[in-house]
Amino acid sequence: MSDSRRILHVITGLGNGGAEAVLYRLCLSDKQNSHIVISLMDLGYYGSKLLAANVDVHALDMPRGRVTMRGLAKLWNLIRTARPDVVQTWMYHADLLGGLAARLAGVKSVVWGIHHTVLEPGKSKSETIMIARLLARLSHFIPRQITACAEKSVVVHAALGYKAEKMVVVPNGYDLQNFMYDEQQRAALRTSWNVDKSVPLLGMVSRYDPQKDHANLIKALAELKKSGQRFCCLLVGSGMVAENAELSERIAHAGLQSEIMLLGPRHDIPAVMSALDLHVLSSSAEAFPNVLAEAMACGTPCVTTDVGDAALIVGDTGWVTPPNNAAALAKSMGLALAARQTGDWDDRKRRARQRVEQNFSLDRMVAGYQGVWNRAVV
Repeated sequence: MSDSRRILHVITGLGNGGAEAVLYRLCLSDKQNSHIVISLMDLGYYGSKLLAANVDVHALDMPRGRVTMRGLAKLWNLIRTARPDVVQTWMYHADLLGGLAARLAGVKSVVWGIHHTVLEPGKSKSETIMIARLLARLSHFIPRQITACAEKSVVVHAALGYKAEKMVVVPNGYDLQNFMYDEQQRAALRTSWNVDKSVPLLGMVSRYDPQKDHANLIKALAELKKSGQRFCCLLVGSGMVAENAELSERIAHAGLQSEIMLLGPRHDIPAVMSALDLHVLSSSAEAFPNVLAEAMACGTPCVTTDVGDAALIVGDTGWVTPPNNAAALAKSMGLALAARQTGDWDDRKRRARQRVEQNFSLDRMVAGYQGVWNRAVV
């Protein structure tokens, strides 16, 4: 085992997002190294949780989308004072600012982190695409290694001009003691939602965002209803509330007010996944969709669009459909609900959990990052 190293992380923000959750799990699970976290913005959701776990956390309080000289000076000073063995950055803005500040502070062992796949006008902000293109040029000089959470991310960014030889895939990992099937929680939640045992319960856990393509999901659910299929569908996440006028209008226009329940953000996702019979992801773009692995770890099979590494995560345990195709998504949901009536459904649920255990465990992710950091300091 290598000697303990001081790892300093620079991340755009610490809100309740996928990359932020990975950073949180990594800092708490890596017992070999010590960790310092710097948020370019505020403490967000995970900042307080990291502090509660005795992780050293600093917030630069820069406004979203705006860089301040005071923030940059504080970033440089924190890195210079901490004297880390490795600076690991997370997402484009942090890759750019954290990478430059680290090199100016004398740290050569810089590792960038990519948690994005699609870089197309209309699907990604023009500013994001511009920064990614700049980073492609800088990737030949600033980082020693570049971590990517998805195989698809490597393909996309190598084509953009990123230094391919530096890129390493470290898939996201999950605490399988936390994400597991819970029969009692399943029964309690379904009772609280007044969902009868005979009614299939579908769900999508995701914030309201154009790339999640809830419009596609709602169209597909309308097709499923026309076919005569009974179901209830939960929408969970930020923006999944009746006050979201655009979403509510879509649901009403599709005639799905009786089938769709809007639950908003929740902090009992393993219990929600246990309550579902099927998790559906309708996204038009993803890198490594965490919700698929989280659902599968709880024994819940998935239907997903073919985005990012979704097909790689699901394997042969679920159904994969083209993105932006409501008819295909509806057909796959129908096939899944039909399969639920067969005798091998329990085996499918078991295999879903087993696939996450074998490929996306927390221990495997931590070992992946440790290996990258060790190579970065050589």
